[in-house]
Amino acid sequence: MTLIQLRHLIAIVDSGLNLTQAAERVHATQPGLSKQLKALEDELGFPVFLRNGKRLTGLTELGAEVAQRARLIVDQAKSIRAFAANTRAETEGELRLVCTHTLARFVLPDALGALRLRYPRVRLAIETTDPARIVEALGGGDVDVALSSSAGLPPESGLAVPLFRWKRVALVPAGHAFADRGLLRLADLATQPLLVYPSTVRPGSSLAAAFAEQQLKPEYAVTASDAELIRTYVEQGIGVGIVADLATRRLPDSVRAIPLDERIAACTTYALLPANRVPRDYTLALLRGLSPGLDLAALRRVLAGLEKAEFGEPGWFAS
Repeated sequence: MTLIQLRHLIAIVDSGLNLTQAAERVHATQPGLSKQLKALEDELGFPVFLRNGKRLTGLTELGAEVAQRARLIVDQAKSIRAFAANTRAETEGELRLVCTHTLARFVLPDALGALRLRYPRVRLAIETTDPARIVEALGGGDVDVALSSSAGLPPESGLAVPLFRWKRVALVPAGHAFADRGLLRLADLATQPLLVYPSTVRPGSSLAAAFAEQQLKPEYAVTASDAELIRTYVEQGIGVGIVADLATRRLPDSVRAIPLDERIAACTTYALLPANRVPRDYTLALLRGLSPGLDLAALRRVLAGLEKAEFGEPGWFAS
């Protein structure tokens, strides 16, 4: 049994049993991948996958146990490599990050610019996705850090490190009746067609819960993951946008950003680190760039298992 075989096994699972995609993930050919899988199953003495002809249809009961243990072994191997690279003070590598479009567009640029100056030989791979898929992407094993926001409890995936807090604001056209308001209440918003992030209309949305608590039934006219797209639609008079205040830097004169009622919960952005893996130094440097008050020494002790993860409330994002 080899580490390569275990990596290929995990790649198959994480690719939804699609051998072509799995081969691409590990930079192998599909015949080579199938050969490694057969060798692994021959050594184990039982099938790892259920099959319908040549097509994989799922994991066997024993195969699921093997895949779980294989993931731990592969993560430990990555941790050993990261530990060795950090010890040698290596400044070359790859940082794979997944986050929302809003964070990638309005929060990451300054921090990534500073990171590139310090680690010019680190390759950056940034994936933007819907908030609902961020935790799933982290669990796939290829991501070094994920950025996820929540108005409630932190995500239950990996180690959740609070970075900063932010609030929602309303976007209205400059000529709108609300344009000169200093504050908007939920009752005000419920009178308008709203342009919101898709997470607002999903179960568990804190904003939707706030409307329901006041027995208000807002009209969600448009959902879009891109805050700039929401702003464009606001300019066209389609409705009132509700976006993160992170996305209101350098607004055009045609749009106004108005604070919302303080009873609408603020959100916290967390860095999610894989639970069983040692991060590279440049990954922690990025977190420090996003949250200058972050105690990296304490975080390293937590990652080493020397301290319990007890993080205080972070400050507001400084635009």
